[in-house]
Amino acid sequence: MPLRLPDKLPAIELLKQENIFVMDDSRAHMQDIRPLRIAILNLMPLKITTETDLIRLLSNTPLQLEISFMKLKSHTPKNTPIEHMMMFYRDFEQMRLEKYDGMIITGAPVETLDFEDVNYWDEMTEIFSWARTHVTSTLYICWAAQAGLYYHYGIPKYPLQKKMFGIFPQVTLEPQLPIFRGFDDVFQMPHSRHTEVHRDDILANPALSLIAESAESGVSIVMAREGREFFITGHLEYAPDTLDKEYKRDKGHRDDVDMPINYYRDDNPDLPPVVTWRAHANLLYSNWINYYVYQETPYDINQIR
Repeated sequence: MPLRLPDKLPAIELLKQENIFVMDDSRAHMQDIRPLRIAILNLMPLKITTETDLIRLLSNTPLQLEISFMKLKSHTPKNTPIEHMMMFYRDFEQMRLEKYDGMIITGAPVETLDFEDVNYWDEMTEIFSWARTHVTSTLYICWAAQAGLYYHYGIPKYPLQKKMFGIFPQVTLEPQLPIFRGFDDVFQMPHSRHTEVHRDDILANPALSLIAESAESGVSIVMAREGREFFITGHLEYAPDTLDKEYKRDKGHRDDVDMPINYYRDDNPDLPPVVTWRAHANLLYSNWINYYVYQETPYDINQIR
């Protein structure tokens, strides 16, 4: 089954070039089936890039998904045309009475700030609280993972001396979980962050389960509420060239960013990257949709509690 997306969303044409089957609202209305409703709160600066990255992964499922993009009323993005935001995004205030089978909250370029110093923190915490009663399962990514762990469970974040930057091997600690169905013992995950959470803080909280980690990049995936919340500290959704663009953007402008680890062929930034995470990225998102959204959400979406 395809994804159901807003008419004229730029990602549609981009993904069609990759032979990914998507459909716009006009065609989807002709199908007599209840699609799974997925809300995406996209806090990344390059909205269209992140939209495409996430939709690419969500497309790898036999279920029909209806994607809705959420934005913050308390924050105006600087790197995306206002016309795009007005056409494809709605304020949280316009969506708060609706319920969703799944939700994804992305990272944001504010991780070096204290959470309370982020100018949209109050609205973010309202959304975090709302998601618990209006969404069956929520994925928190990178900064959102740290923010969600802090807000819901009091887990602090810690600054890193150098940016955690590159592709790092991860180990599944509970391989029997459905989220890891089909996974190898070790999988790769891109990381791009200046802060971290500590495993001891996670393990000390009985409401949290540390389900994947890395000897190099630390805490990787944390699960809570039997899969109604997942906190992913890396970026499985990243496209092959994302770290390359970040490295070339920051090179010469920051002294805390080295060349991404385990990324370029022969560790040569003049050569293309070696993509080692894409298969597990597709698998994780498919498992999330199947086992933690589709098989757990009520058919009557209004029964989500």
